[in-house]
Amino acid sequence: MTPAVGGRVAWPAAIVLGVLSSLNFDPVGLPFAMVVGVAGLIWLAHALRDARKRTVMLTGALYGLSFMGPLIWWMRAVSDGAYVGLVIAETLFFIPIMLALRASARLRWWPLWGAGVWVLGEWARGRFPFTGFPWGRLAHTALDTPFEAYARLVAMPGTSAVLFLVASLLVVLATSSTWRTRGIAIGTVLAVAGLGAVLPTGIAGADGTRKVALVQGDVPGVFLTWPIGEIFKLHAAETDRLAARIESGEVPRPDMVLWPENATDTDPYFDAPVKERIEELSARIGAPILVGGIFDGPTSSTAYNAGVVWSPDGPGGRYVKLKPVPFGEYVPWREQAGFFVDRLARDIPRDMLAGDEPGVLKIGATVVGDTICYDIAYDSVTNRAVDAGAQMIVVQTSNAAFTNTSQPEQQWDISRLRAIETGRWVAVPSTNGITGVVDPHGRSVERAPMHEPATLSATVTLASGKTPALVIGAPLEWLLVALGLGAWFLGARRKEAR
Repeated sequence: MTPAVGGRVAWPAAIVLGVLSSLNFDPVGLPFAMVVGVAGLIWLAHALRDARKRTVMLTGALYGLSFMGPLIWWMRAVSDGAYVGLVIAETLFFIPIMLALRASARLRWWPLWGAGVWVLGEWARGRFPFTGFPWGRLAHTALDTPFEAYARLVAMPGTSAVLFLVASLLVVLATSSTWRTRGIAIGTVLAVAGLGAVLPTGIAGADGTRKVALVQGDVPGVFLTWPIGEIFKLHAAETDRLAARIESGEVPRPDMVLWPENATDTDPYFDAPVKERIEELSARIGAPILVGGIFDGPTSSTAYNAGVVWSPDGPGGRYVKLKPVPFGEYVPWREQAGFFVDRLARDIPRDMLAGDEPGVLKIGATVVGDTICYDIAYDSVTNRAVDAGAQMIVVQTSNAAFTNTSQPEQQWDISRLRAIETGRWVAVPSTNGITGVVDPHGRSVERAPMHEPATLSATVTLASGKTPALVIGAPLEWLLVALGLGAWFLGARRKEAR
């Protein structure tokens, strides 16, 4: 039985546990720190079983604040206001999460109920408000551990549940009064880790190979200070250098050239010189170019963040980003928000509209699943692309706003885990880094140097099948969400009965 504690113990403990959890992510990257941090939070949920509700709520808020604050410190590169607002929004989720964890602690088989609660919390954080913010998930910490292969078996939500069960068993190990129970706990942890170590990863049905070239043109200076068109010129110049290397026989001719998000900030549909330049480059290389850019919307105050397949004959298929970032790519309640934050109107003059079709683009004989920047963190975006036939995944990204922060590495790790989950190669063209290629085992096969023009050439294997995660991931998530809601309801009723 876990001894009861009050706020004087729970509140400072929650702060320490939140900070510890954040250390699992870049720039520190301390393995299993979040599992230990969540184990401590579970212990607090048991220790606060008879505490006042406001004590439990403040404990959850302090954990959330001390976890999300260090985790997304990089958001200050956008603005202090954006950072504070996002941290507060994410912190609020940990209040009901803590209440539900406390309720689940009253139930028999509480580790299973609690796993549902944790996935419920991640489910909510990834969907609300607006498009949500699925960052700092417990599943993300599985990378480079014996648990990473679970992503291929039970998807991201299931992997979070597995790691929560491990954290729960650590609590059982630390608090049990019998050696038999401790032995069962440690044996189960070792069995789960051992199973993860032997679970397969890799391509989901190999279906031929393709040669790809990823162009990183770099950015001309500090974010939002460069003249219009300069980023396009840099990417066109680097593509020219790629063409010269192909003509000299230094590198093979690719089947496709991948440009990053925001490689052009003028619309090639209407900017004739830009359009002609792209078509000239595509003809010279002899392959289509996937152009990432800002394209005009239906009105002067709207735009699209999109990837367009461009060949010498002109534009082809287009993917419009499904999950544009609120207060980064569009401004909810623009008039009211602009009154308080003047820079919103200046830095985001047009609202980027969300797409409604999966990012499936045919480039030559290849079906590519396109995602744009934060899209890669959303399960539904990659699931829809693979369901529609994507044979590989592309992450067009621009991390120019987050130069010299931990954001690019955190996003890169999500891309690596997504490769394991989908059983597909993932190619990441970025304006200034991280540009790279990941194989279906989650290994970084190629990475370009940061903050300078560069081109990568790689051969990737296409996939024609689906991993178990892509088949059962969504139903399993809903099952775990229902389990979490049930734990909250049943645990609350048990307290009333007591």
